Amino acid sequence: MNSGALELAAVYGVPLILGLMTIAFGLADFRTRRYVAAQPSKPEQRANTLLKEWLCPEQKLTLDRRGYFEVTGSHTGKCYRIRRHGQMNIDELGKDGAPIAIWCFGPVGNLPLGDVMLTQKLALETNEQATLAVANRFDRRR
Repeated sequence: MNSGALELAAVYGVPLILGLMTIAFGLADFRTRRYVAAQPSKPEQRANTLLKEWLCPEQKLTLDRRGYFEVTGSHTGKCYRIRRHGQMNIDELGKDGAPIAIWCFGPVGNLPLGDVMLTQKLALETNEQATLAVANRFDRRR
């Protein structure tokens, strides 16, 4: 990520993300929204384009090939996998790379999936502690 993008994320990202994030209040939107469409709408296309502009080449490739990308938490250095799903789409990965927990959080509103995923990425990379403080965690059963 270039310095301009980091500056933008630092100045606007954290307050915006924390202002938009919700757990319980926005889940009804996630449950009823269908994110997969045969032909993405203009807003979906724009959201996907914006998301990819914020991803490094490796993240873009993984998203295109596998439907997810990984980010590193800003405080703990833990690895999180953000999957292309509308809810419960963030896996916390253990040191061996296996999922150990599922996290659920996202912005309020009926937003395109690319915007939701970008919000989740920025939240974990810029203020992991505050983000996880309002998120729901579900332990993975082994």
